[in-house]
Amino acid sequence: MIAPHTLLAFAALAFVVIVIPGPSVLFIVGRALQHGRWPALVSVVGNTGGVLVHAVLVAFGVGAVIAASEAAFVVLKIVGGLYLVWLGVQAIRHRGDGLAVRQDDAVVPSTGRLLAESFTVGVTNPKTLVFVAAVLPQFVDTASGPAWAQILMLGLVFAAIALVSDGAYALLASGARAWLARSPRRVAGIRATGGALMTALGVVLLLSRRAA
Repeated sequence: MIAPHTLLAFAALAFVVIVIPGPSVLFIVGRALQHGRWPALVSVVGNTGGVLVHAVLVAFGVGAVIAASEAAFVVLKIVGGLYLVWLGVQAIRHRGDGLAVRQDDAVVPSTGRLLAESFTVGVTNPKTLVFVAAVLPQFVDTASGPAWAQILMLGLVFAAIALVSDGAYALLASGARAWLARSPRRVAGIRATGGALMTALGVVLLLSRRAA
């Protein structure tokens, strides 16, 4: 249904987008810094659930619109590109906000609470929603099959990559709690770099054409 080279190109782009620290990554890193490895990994699972919701909603909603209207695709691309630029600029401007690191091991939220909170972060993550709704459809070839099925498949690939990438962030952050806690400026630097990369991605999206 989806050409191998298209799937590979999508996976590569999705990986770049996912590894850029955004709301979900910062939330997971925060969990790791506060409570350690296990709570962070549980949060990764909950966050991925939110990503899957995006994939399903876009597949059965936006997919039909994209298949029927080139104008709708262009609007989504412009809105998505501008919003990514805005998110990047905001990340750079507020890179120093809330850098106090708490390492409170005495009060660890329950597994249910960890899943619920991380799911909420994932399903309301604007970076993920913009990517799934505005970038992912560019890899859909309506001549090769239903748009909704291709969007759902690509969404599942995106979620799988996010699960692995966010899991790596959780493990690294939980293993580097003391090092990061000694210098909030390091966290600010990570945020600023992520913001710059996100801004660049938004510009690329604005200038890109739909994949054949």
